[in-house]
Amino acid sequence: MNAEPLAMSGDTNPNPHRPDPIMTVDGAPFWRAANEGRFVAQKCGGCGRLWHPPRAICPDCLSKDRQEQELSGRGTVVSWVMPVHPAAFGFNEPPIVALVEVEEGLRFVTNVEGVPAEQMRIGMKVEVGFATTSGGNRIPVFHPAKEA
Repeated sequence: MNAEPLAMSGDTNPNPHRPDPIMTVDGAPFWRAANEGRFVAQKCGGCGRLWHPPRAICPDCLSKDRQEQELSGRGTVVSWVMPVHPAAFGFNEPPIVALVEVEEGLRFVTNVEGVPAEQMRIGMKVEVGFATTSGGNRIPVFHPAKEA
């Protein structure tokens, strides 16, 4: 899926201090895909299981045959919090940190943007977008889903 970035090219980054992701050997394909505007997870070539966070082998069958699977980018807020004290590093305002379950059944710890805290709720439908980091990378974040 090619979701639109939240910070469009040429616009100012709404959060110029957002930290860059930490690149690991296992996580690099996930972050490369995000920089391309794609939301992906690892898929086992042996048993077909999807998993996140990225790791070297399948947690079910222990296969090393890792593949990439595009995700829908649609999900539901399972839980959320707004850390106030101490202030979240790299954010001018307290971010909304959420656990989002995507349609494929995986859960991601992420930020939800574009909604005031007083309107956040468990069960909220969300869609993936991409925010720009201080180093110019793109990371997946979620925003309220457009009504169907």
